[in-house]
Amino acid sequence: MAEKRSLKSRVLATLEENKGVNLSGEVLAENLDVSRAAVWKAIKALQSDGYAITAVTNRGYSLALESDVLSEQGILPYLDESLRPAPQNHDSVYIKVFQTVESTNKTAKQLALDGAPHATVVLAERQTAGRGRQGRSFFSPSCSGIYMSLLLKPNFDVHKSVLITTAASVAVSRAVQKVCGAEPRIKWVNDIYIDRKKVCGILTEAVTDIESGQVESIVLGIGINCQEPEGGFPEELKEIIGIVPNVTSKNALAAQVINEVMTLLPNIEAREFIEEYKLRSMVLNQEINVIKGGSSAAGIPAVALGIDDDGGLIVKYSGGKVETLNTGEISIRLK
Repeated sequence: MAEKRSLKSRVLATLEENKGVNLSGEVLAENLDVSRAAVWKAIKALQSDGYAITAVTNRGYSLALESDVLSEQGILPYLDESLRPAPQNHDSVYIKVFQTVESTNKTAKQLALDGAPHATVVLAERQTAGRGRQGRSFFSPSCSGIYMSLLLKPNFDVHKSVLITTAASVAVSRAVQKVCGAEPRIKWVNDIYIDRKKVCGILTEAVTDIESGQVESIVLGIGINCQEPEGGFPEELKEIIGIVPNVTSKNALAAQVINEVMTLLPNIEAREFIEEYKLRSMVLNQEINVIKGGSSAAGIPAVALGIDDDGGLIVKYSGGKVETLNTGEISIRLK
């Protein structure tokens, strides 16, 4: 059931629908069936949240065309019609946007424990404790990226949930290509690269029922770098981290990622996306180092031979042994 929206949300939705257009306080008040004072208060709250809203005497309020703050109201127009919240629509996504969280995955897992439904999406402008694989931190400064987690309750064996990570890599790549025109490559298993720099990380985690020990849902975390943060990237990340070019709307890109994930999910067991994953791979036939168990060592030299139907990486070591990796990490050896 859809939640009753606050006046602030309704004012923002109206401004988003009329971006760049001046709307008088009187018109807003009449359309929303509230007082002009209530509208003014909502506008002030939105401005405090970072929305570029101008207020001009005798002309009204206007949301700047270049305003790009993540919001439910900003995302909804770009969502596929079938995913938009509506009565009796069982395919609806439920969007929750925060200015700051420790981690969108952590917030999504808490929502799962509180009974949040399938396809709940958590987004934030900033993470104070963003997490990557192997317990690493994920650099998540304010207003420079899309930090989102999708709470999924797939109707297939959770032991096949590794497919979600693989499918998500394809979904993000498709979204970036459609919205921004760039051609991302995938570094096994779940990092997205453009021009040999990482622009997106994906972290999939399980939510387990404490009493039964059964996996009840999956949290799919996606972090996308959209612009350099104020002051630039930390020195240790400058040669590693890149940004997705031509991001004119974070809301549009976030919505397209949701569209692509939700398109792939229903038929994920058919594995039709695996061929696209292979085509987008940047590691096939490359000399790599295989890093197991979160080790900080340089890794074991190998060659990446292929990708199996479950997204596993088939590698051949220098001694001739062939192995399929379903966990672990790799680095590409520079020639």
